[in-house]
Amino acid sequence: MSFRKRSVGLSSPSTTSQKATIEPEVVSTLGVQPSPLDGRPTTSSGTASLDSLFGGHAGLALGNSLLLEESGTTEYSGTLLRFYAAEGALHGHRVHAVGVGEQWGRELPGVARLESDARSGPSSVEKEKMKIAWRYERLGDFGARASPSTRALAVAPRDPEKQHLDNSLFKDSVFCHSFDLTKRLSLPDPSPLNFIPIPSTEQNMSPFSSVIQSLTEELNASPTGTIHRLVIPNILSPALYPSHSSNPHFILQFLHSLRALLRQHSARLTAMITLPLLLYPRSTGLVRWMELVSDGVIELVPFPHSAEFRASTATGAATAQEEKPQGIVKIHRLPVFSEKGGGVSTAGDDLAFTASRRKFVIKPFSLPPVEGDTEAQRGEGEGKPKKDMMEF
Repeated sequence: MSFRKRSVGLSSPSTTSQKATIEPEVVSTLGVQPSPLDGRPTTSSGTASLDSLFGGHAGLALGNSLLLEESGTTEYSGTLLRFYAAEGALHGHRVHAVGVGEQWGRELPGVARLESDARSGPSSVEKEKMKIAWRYERLGDFGARASPSTRALAVAPRDPEKQHLDNSLFKDSVFCHSFDLTKRLSLPDPSPLNFIPIPSTEQNMSPFSSVIQSLTEELNASPTGTIHRLVIPNILSPALYPSHSSNPHFILQFLHSLRALLRQHSARLTAMITLPLLLYPRSTGLVRWMELVSDGVIELVPFPHSAEFRASTATGAATAQEEKPQGIVKIHRLPVFSEKGGGVSTAGDDLAFTASRRKFVIKPFSLPPVEGDTEAQRGEGEGKPKKDMMEF
């Protein structure tokens, strides 16, 4: 029989200290957010409409690569590559550019100023801001999960002495920015860009060995929380690479080594590569093997630059205010699939892209109605009943 009072509970002096040690420390990283499907860390490609195509993950999952193929002599894939590099530079990521010089880094686009920001100054925004508790303020606005461009960081470091980033950086917590090609991005000092040259090697030596070695050294020397982005524009182009770089033994070995680095640093590294299909068509075995080694493959097919074709697609936009599409987007492979079958919201629809100096938009594309079909041009379907046919 126990003589202990039942109103007094057993406790030890180390209980409070144990609870304090069990609670994990939450550290957030700029430009990285969890996927809404499975919670894996993702980062933005710099284009909001491109982020929406990654299987419902609202961004490119860390530890994966994306191969952008483009047919023709245009440079739309290069625009997406610059947006990807500029987005990483804004978030403080380490951006590695292969085969290009500092001039390419000075041509990165700057952040576009939205029309809403131009109309209303910062004073009006502060006045309209709701005075609510900090717990509810960090939850974000309604619909922020659906739009990755307006999603902010949800959690900040609790201990100010242990935080890895300055508090001023958390003010600019936009996941995906909008860029203006007419502006230039002002890079901080020291610059987050790292340029890896392609050496001129002998015919029996791979020109990509130094790229893997330099990237490995940067990953090992940087802190654990640093995010790295690898940018490879116009791979195998004769203007940037030696002639023997297209040897399957060299290029496939490089892509295999890159994939091993992506899997080893699955929470720190992403890669985006562009390939000119005019020089290396998809019908060749080399390109098919490159697609198999890559995690994601997206092809851009620009429309021909002819007056007749431009006139035929003049009404391809849904409304007169929308810009005309400039090409077709083909998704051959996604980096990460989900149990929902990929999670692409526009599954089964043809996708087209529209590029301008302020935006790059990928949206569903449909052919205009045939001439003479007045009902289709007016938007009246054949199965839609008219007023005189309705009986009450």
